[in-house]
Amino acid sequence: MIMKEFQYTVKDACGIHARPAGLLVKVAKGFASTATLEKGGKTCDLRKLMALMGMGVKQGDTVTIKVEGDDEAACAEAIQKFLSENV
Repeated sequence: MIMKEFQYTVKDACGIHARPAGLLVKVAKGFASTATLEKGGKTCDLRKLMALMGMGVKQGDTVTIKVEGDDEAACAEAIQKFLSENV
């Protein structure tokens, strides 16, 4: 099974805090595909705000985003665009 995957290093001084986390969850929920964020061996569903906040992603952390599903290419592209513009 093919899955879209990319890595992103957080540049925002506050990391993925409440506001961008909420917006990122909205982006992920806009697609049928399942999107997960992985950091330091822990994984969370990008559609669950509290799980994402619980990851404690800080500036300089490199996270791996994995997207799987019918619209994974569009979903991965939207998430990547959001991260580069906001985090």
